Amino acid sequence: MNLQVHSITFNPFEENTYFIIAPNKDCIIIDPGCFDNAERKELTAFIADNHLKPVRLINTHCHIDHILGNAFVAEQYQLGLEMHEGEVPVLQAGLTIAGIYGIPYTPSPEAVSFLKEGADIILDNHVLKVLFTPGHSPASICLYNETDKWLIGGDVLFYESIGRTDLPGGDFNTLIHSIRTQLFTLPDDVIVFPGHGPETRIGFEKMFNPFLQ
Repeated sequence: MNLQVHSITFNPFEENTYFIIAPNKDCIIIDPGCFDNAERKELTAFIADNHLKPVRLINTHCHIDHILGNAFVAEQYQLGLEMHEGEVPVLQAGLTIAGIYGIPYTPSPEAVSFLKEGADIILDNHVLKVLFTPGHSPASICLYNETDKWLIGGDVLFYESIGRTDLPGGDFNTLIHSIRTQLFTLPDDVIVFPGHGPETRIGFEKMFNPFLQ
């Protein structure tokens, strides 16, 4: 059996929170964006209804819309946060950024471990490879499942679009380089599950993404 991918869209930024679900019901929660009681209940209900056991909490990057639920998930399921070390300043700016947007935010815990480029994340004997894809943020990562041909893409590559690069730590040329060298080298039929909006495929974006022609 293969890993399953499920998403729930949370918060005013319409951020996709992902659950990577193993055959044994262990799951990884990626970028929990739940920010109010209703959304927190939706997350816990999905986990309970499907008899899942959260075993890891991972951020692809630490912009506010992707970390709003970090504190809740970490406490609810006794999980330590994992992310790339280069995202620490972004994570630490969360309270300030939430204040600017006027949205409630319980500060995220600090990371308990850092994910390095090329590392393997193992879930029930299935492997996710950490790809280093900066540009949208200083140290964004993507998670690639080579066996099942899909990618958790964060805010790097979207359907016919790319992540914005006008936020602190963003850089357009760096992002384009990340996409071309890390994502466009993957097979064309790899599905991309992005941080916002619908899924897409590598081959489709090579042909039709206006930012990459």
